[in-house]
Amino acid sequence: QVQLVESGGGLVQPGGSLRLSCSASGSIFSIGAMGWYRQAPGKQRELVARITGGGSTNYADSVKGRFTISRDNAKNTVYLQMNSLKPEDTAVYYCNADVKTYDRIGTYNYWGRGTQVTVSS
Repeated sequence: QVQLVESGGGLVQPGGSLRLSCSASGSIFSIGAMGWYRQAPGKQRELVARITGGGSTNYADSVKGRFTISRDNAKNTVYLQMNSLKPEDTAVYYCNADVKTYDRIGTYNYWGRGTQVTVSS
């Protein structure tokens, strides 16, 4: 019913930048909070950044000052601008969103399939 698709991942050198995008599609009535999570090999999935429907943001301490989350409600899209990338940022990055649809009552949480970000020299 709802699909989240990430794009923009890839290989980048330390100190470089990358911008991730996540677009939601389907029978969408509205989207509330959206966020980016990441999971490195052997580690648990962790919150990277989150943005509410009202535009309030939260960041993991490890990315504050380097990453910026934003959204375009008209396009049902959330972005993650990543600057000054470090090797420890290497992970699969997943998009997440709270969505109301025309099919069901209530708000449901959805995940994308992820996009690989590798920071290496």
